[in-house]
Amino acid sequence: MGLKQSQNVTAHPPRASVLAVDAGNSKTDVALVGPDGAVLGTARGGGFQPPVVGAEAAVASLAPLVARAARAAGFDGPPSTEHVSACLANVDLPAEEEQVTPLLAAQGWGSSVAVANDTFALLRAGVADDGEPTGVAVVCGAGINCAGLGHGGRTARFPAIGRISGDWGGGSDLSLEAMWWAARAEDGRGAPTALARALPEHFGLATMYELIEALHLGRIAPARRHELTPVLFAVAGSGDEIARAIVARQAEEVVTMATVALARLELLGEQTPVVLGGGVLAARHPLLDGRVRELLAERAPKAEPRVVTAPPVLGAALLGLDRMGAPAAAYAALRAHYARGW
Repeated sequence: MGLKQSQNVTAHPPRASVLAVDAGNSKTDVALVGPDGAVLGTARGGGFQPPVVGAEAAVASLAPLVARAARAAGFDGPPSTEHVSACLANVDLPAEEEQVTPLLAAQGWGSSVAVANDTFALLRAGVADDGEPTGVAVVCGAGINCAGLGHGGRTARFPAIGRISGDWGGGSDLSLEAMWWAARAEDGRGAPTALARALPEHFGLATMYELIEALHLGRIAPARRHELTPVLFAVAGSGDEIARAIVARQAEEVVTMATVALARLELLGEQTPVVLGGGVLAARHPLLDGRVRELLAERAPKAEPRVVTAPPVLGAALLGLDRMGAPAAAYAALRAHYARGW
């Protein structure tokens, strides 16, 4: 005899062990994960930018996403999990992790909270689930960052807060570099390049002057400058020397960060994954991908490059399962969910 739902019968949602948060510059993913690795509910929202809005406001912006994920999982209100695993962009320094951790804990979403830079989510997604996790990850999306795990829990990381910390790369720098060369090509200060025509054409404009004016006066939103990165790669693929040089510089930056991290962790002498991710690297543009692999083979012959295209929230969830001491089947179930598409 079937059970008839009535006002006296309450349906309880599955128990969630982990609230996983991956918050990037441009988007944030949240997932509630059960003790068996099942993904119970997810939500996606905008970027996480404490340097712009402040740490408290940035953390508060996560609340609607967590609420949506909880509703999708069948909760009537905010979830109460065993652990919150948050991998966050713009939390680049240990001092920033220490600032954000109590703000997240105050939300009451989990009995424990761990905060790390979002590069560690990419790294965890790209290494094995059994044994000691060792490897290096380079994320190249809007910006660039690198982090590594060595034996005994040793870590290697970079401040990764822009030019003041020695960084170059990612969509923001690539688009600016492409515009710099294109502007100089058009006005005669630099070498000819097809970028001078291709960049304004992307926005339906005829000249670099028109594009510069439109960006400067706000007729084109500054955020749309990132649309020029795929244009740069297309021009490079056609053989343009200037565009190819910009792509080569990006490959150099990726490999330099990876090899320095490997050396710091004393991993150059053993087979070690180098996990590559973020929008620029995950796109696997042949010129960039090929040059990165070529340089790694020269400078770190035992490195094993791996491009991760799964959403980084997978890595945040895996870190949560690590904290909970989950069984092997839970890891397999979680990875299978994201392998199927999401």
